[in-house]
Amino acid sequence: MIEAYRPALDEMDFRERLLADEATMAYNAAWGGAIAFPREKWAGWYRRWLEVPETERYYRYLRDAETGRFVGEIAYRFEGEKGIYICNVIVMAQYRGRGYGTRGIALLCKAAKANGVAALWDDIAADNPSVKLFLENGFSVAYRDESAVMVRKVL
Repeated sequence: MIEAYRPALDEMDFRERLLADEATMAYNAAWGGAIAFPREKWAGWYRRWLEVPETERYYRYLRDAETGRFVGEIAYRFEGEKGIYICNVIVMAQYRGRGYGTRGIALLCKAAKANGVAALWDDIAADNPSVKLFLENGFSVAYRDESAVMVRKVL
């Protein structure tokens, strides 16, 4: 069983490890790969993501309910210029292939719908195999070019 977990500020060390993990962030190679998230950035990021209305931004860790272990993250944000909600699902490389991504997408869609979001979108690098995961979970391709695939799911 996987659950959405609202982390406390002092639990941002998992996000720091998640984003710094080369294997996990390999999907992001087209946009820079691993990302630094040092402790001095935690408080500002936390305020922007977890202390705002969930109609603007939503962020949760994915936590294995049996072990209490964090295995990934789910999020969405309103992108005002485009008038859409962009989502994010990341599972640590070592935990992939266990259904956490599918469960994470389901939890994210449920939360978004409960918060009045009509549709979720994701901009995925064209060579990222996670496109298949999104398509298997009710998303469809809105458009595609040589660098990216934009997927969408009406909630």
